[in-house]
Amino acid sequence: MQQPFTSRDVVSLTGITPRQLQWWDERHIVVPARKGRRRLYSMEDLAEVAVICELRHRGFSLQRVRKVMRFLQREFGKRLAETVSGTSEYHLLTDGKTLYLETSPRQIVDILKNARQPMLTICLSDTVRQVRAEIRAKKNSGTSRSSLLRKLRQAS
Repeated sequence: MQQPFTSRDVVSLTGITPRQLQWWDERHIVVPARKGRRRLYSMEDLAEVAVICELRHRGFSLQRVRKVMRFLQREFGKRLAETVSGTSEYHLLTDGKTLYLETSPRQIVDILKNARQPMLTICLSDTVRQVRAEIRAKKNSGTSRSSLLRKLRQAS
């Protein structure tokens, strides 16, 4: 089993602020395990934080991101990180108002009723890969704290 990441580790790896991370936990967006008062994040939690940060950076409200996460849990029975981490490529599509999930080149979950509007594509799988690459880079740089390095070795 991989060593969990602390809040400080997640902040360092994703660029999120500590307050945002705390707020997301309080609002049940990404809920880490706890050991006493400490929040401990799994690799899946870290991947979800990274994907959510990317979506927020692209202008999506946290409310819409939460809807996507609930949809994935309800329809696929999986968390966001589990859904985008497999061998399949998943993409979010938007017409500027609604998010859709493309599960394959021929299937889009929630049929598009008005496909004339331009769509923005975000590759969630690439975001997860990028987070993992950053973890490996930090692991190889030797500049991180020794405890973070131990966790990164065990997570790889």
